[in-house]
Amino acid sequence: MYHGSIRKIKGEKLLPRQARDLEENPESMYKAVYATDVRDAAIGMALISCKGIDARLNFRRPFGVIYRGWPKQEYIYLYSIPQKTFIRGKKYKHEFYSFDSVKPFRIEKLKVKDHLHLIRKASEKEKRTWFKKYGTVPLDLENN
Repeated sequence: MYHGSIRKIKGEKLLPRQARDLEENPESMYKAVYATDVRDAAIGMALISCKGIDARLNFRRPFGVIYRGWPKQEYIYLYSIPQKTFIRGKKYKHEFYSFDSVKPFRIEKLKVKDHLHLIRKASEKEKRTWFKKYGTVPLDLENN
């Protein structure tokens, strides 16, 4: 199991955090630790979680579609974690969640630039649909 993050944890465990899901899928909005059994999807999640980005994750390549912004930080972190406390999501078969804190058995510091192939910029049509649906920044302010 894997968990991707933009920062290294403080302490020894990943703590449950309140998740946010624009689609409002109930299983994606728990206060939990989220994980996946797809390593590249966890890396993609870390990439689209960088500050200043509006994006969505899917479980097909590329794993992230970015509607605004682009990762500017140099490193992200990938945590390998035990599966024992995780529950498989019903809607997404590769999404798992745990209401308990989880101690990683391995932490990898990854260069963002080495994993950009796991994400892509949205097309202009995708951006228009996204911004119409979610009402974030106007398209004329973003030229990525």
